Amino acid sequence: MDPTDIDAVLVAGATGGTGREVLRRVGRQVDTVRALTRSAGATADLRAAGADEVAVDDLLDPSDLAAAVEGVDAVISAVGSTSSTVRSGPPFVDGAGNRALVEAAVDAGVDALVMESAIGVGPEPSSPLASAFDAFIGPLQEAKGEAEAALRDAPIRHTVLRPGILTNGRRTGLVTTAEPGARLWGTVSRADVAWLMAAAPTTEGAADRTFEVVSTPRFPDRGVDVNWTLPR
Repeated sequence: MDPTDIDAVLVAGATGGTGREVLRRVGRQVDTVRALTRSAGATADLRAAGADEVAVDDLLDPSDLAAAVEGVDAVISAVGSTSSTVRSGPPFVDGAGNRALVEAAVDAGVDALVMESAIGVGPEPSSPLASAFDAFIGPLQEAKGEAEAALRDAPIRHTVLRPGILTNGRRTGLVTTAEPGARLWGTVSRADVAWLMAAAPTTEGAADRTFEVVSTPRFPDRGVDVNWTLPR
């Protein structure tokens, strides 16, 4: 997609740490940012964080996702569960919720969907960090993998980002993005991940690809060269 082709973006998982960073970033780049939340009580807070519009729906029990995705050019999904959610068992928003969002986006003719996943998801060779993720939050990793597979099978341009341990703080711009199986491990700020998610729909080299993401300079030699370009 051309950087000028995106006028409206839906941010799912907007109340989370990465989601709020995405709101701040895309709000500077596009005309309309719509936030999706399951809590009507979060509306004022999300508007203050940068959302022009707020859609209220529960991805695990949706009532009108068609309205949430209507008229947007791209969907950015930063939805995710806390580690404590594992004890409650499925369904998880990481899996079933994301799959519902993919289906709604396809039905609405949305041009692109970007999904935040995690290092260790998928069958590729994994790092010690990925193995730790699998050991402690295995059900969530499996759910994310199912959502990734659904997105790849769907007729929509997509990008999947698999970050390492997420941290708070400013964007550094110093990240390594690598192909699945690069065995990356380490931390990366939510602000850096949000920047990549905002840029993915309008970055030619990110179309229909999956990337592991950690802060540089831990593994600069394993990265791939992508000219990340924000919408404008």
